[in-house]
Amino acid sequence: MDLFLPVLYAFLGSGGFAILYNIHNLSGALICACGGALGWLTYLLTGPVLHSDIAQTLAAAIVISIYAEIMSRIRKCPVTSYQLLALFPLVPGAGIYYTMEYAVNGDVSAFLDSFLHTVGVAGALAVGVLIVSSTVRIWLGRRHHA
Repeated sequence: MDLFLPVLYAFLGSGGFAILYNIHNLSGALICACGGALGWLTYLLTGPVLHSDIAQTLAAAIVISIYAEIMSRIRKCPVTSYQLLALFPLVPGAGIYYTMEYAVNGDVSAFLDSFLHTVGVAGALAVGVLIVSSTVRIWLGRRHHA
């Protein structure tokens, strides 16, 4: 039960944004919702092993990107529509909020700590997407030239 509710909330959050943005009808929204749930499940399951939320975010971003690549090939739709909506639960919104709060209040030490952590999480998302995207492009490029 410790994993079920957070994963359900990630499913509903990603699915809600997919419906809001009208992504590839209902079946596309379900695929986005499953991607968000899969990413959050990966984030939670890697916690005891990695002991760092930045590393957990990287692992979840890699899993989401692989899932989005597979689903986009199956459905013949753009990868980004599945990928971005599945990444929403991992976006460091609270970190951004608290970073700005510390900056406005003049708490330089807390601001720098929060800022660096938030940039680390956002960077992990970007690097995870980049690793999978680059790997797929290289693999498909070599496959077409062979």
